[in-house]
Amino acid sequence: MKSYIQKGDNITVSAAAAAASGEGVLVNKLFGIAAGDAAIGEDLDLVTVGVFDLPKVSTDAIAVGAFVYWDDANKLVTTTATGNTKIGVAVTAAANPSGNVNVRLNGTF
Repeated sequence: MKSYIQKGDNITVSAAAAAASGEGVLVNKLFGIAAGDAAIGEDLDLVTVGVFDLPKVSTDAIAVGAFVYWDDANKLVTTTATGNTKIGVAVTAAANPSGNVNVRLNGTF
């Protein structure tokens, strides 16, 4: 197909802030997990699909299959949609309190 560019599971962006491997990174509405470390202005590969263990708002109780959002100011997964970016669904339950949840990223949001 002439217009095909790539599969899209990994997207290379210019790092707007320093990023470390495994951290969540939001670029406008594009969310992914940093595949490596990058300084500001360097190329940064973001993994946009897959399941990742991510830090969450400790007081949020999250059910399996619930939509989850990225609170970019605090760099945490949350169940609060307002002011945050939808990133996928929880694939494990996470109680209140707890520090992490497994999230299946959805690269189509």
